[in-house]
Amino acid sequence: MTVAEGGSGSARRPFHRPTLRPIEALEAMGGGGDPLEAAEAAHRTAELVVGRGRDGADPELTARLVGLVQELGLATVAEMWADRPARTLPGTLWRLYLLREWVLRQPEEVARLFASGSVHAEVYRAIAGVAEPPSPPALKALTEEILTGVFTGDLAVALERAAAFCHVMAVGLAEPGVDDIPVEQSRRAARMQDTATDLTASARLWRLGDLH
Repeated sequence: MTVAEGGSGSARRPFHRPTLRPIEALEAMGGGGDPLEAAEAAHRTAELVVGRGRDGADPELTARLVGLVQELGLATVAEMWADRPARTLPGTLWRLYLLREWVLRQPEEVARLFASGSVHAEVYRAIAGVAEPPSPPALKALTEEILTGVFTGDLAVALERAAAFCHVMAVGLAEPGVDDIPVEQSRRAARMQDTATDLTASARLWRLGDLH
């Protein structure tokens, strides 16, 4: 499984207090119906989840939102957000959750690729902020910290950290210095680099108040 952060954060968009708790709303609005309605529902639930998460200091709710996939299932979250463009709020959330799922489901592979990529992308590794050494538990903690930052910190910084993480992973997949890389692995590296670029763009859009 793969997935195809400076600034003050002062451009954070205001959200109206939602009338439903975000996880229950996501369950209620997922799936089926007209494509336009599905797209609108994706954006509404993404704003609901982020808005409610940033609406106050509630550690229990934050923990539930970070563990959204574990609570609802990957298929439910994918049905809601996976088809939205990368540089939108639902598309961005989908990529963050999918990245975390990769780390949780294939920890040894992620740790190996991150360690390999770190050798050639030290600046990005520093931006990501992973603990030393980049062990599976450290990388799991990193993705949890990034998602927590979406709800309790500077969201743009969280996205930039995730982008840096993806950049390191892309380098690891590309295996610099190795001539004969499998075609599918090269494609995975390209998709990961695209994800890094999209997350960086989403961070910029958030600062401008244009990530919807």
